[in-house]
Amino acid sequence: MPIRRENRHFYPIDWRELSAAIRFGRAKGRCEHCGRPHNKIVYHLGDGRWFDDEAERWRDGRGRLIRKAALPDPRSDQSDLTVTTTLVRIACAHLDQDTSNNDDNNLAALCQRCHLDHDRPWNLEKRRLTVLLRRALGDLFNGPYRR
Repeated sequence: MPIRRENRHFYPIDWRELSAAIRFGRAKGRCEHCGRPHNKIVYHLGDGRWFDDEAERWRDGRGRLIRKAALPDPRSDQSDLTVTTTLVRIACAHLDQDTSNNDDNNLAALCQRCHLDHDRPWNLEKRRLTVLLRRALGDLFNGPYRR
């Protein structure tokens, strides 16, 4: 995921190399939470379960194998599941939300789904603060938030 221009000064100059070392050196091109492979199209059910082509088995949201008979092969036409596909991209995430803390134990290689799941509490708090600030500005200047 590209870094916004206004946030670039929070990251070190060698961020690209550091991110690549975490994503492809340490994690070997797979999400460290669920195991999805980078730059591959995977079948998934939307609830975290996804089909691993290498193992030819379904995995749950944490990357653990599901019993073989539990779900049919999504590549066959006989499957009655609503299976969708996603192109997986691995990004380097700061686990404590502090972009200046670039220790190895604070960085993780995460796919889009795991990254959004990890950042959900922080994103909800940012949304709440944005709504409160807009409401306060509206009250201050008799804006659209007047009731």
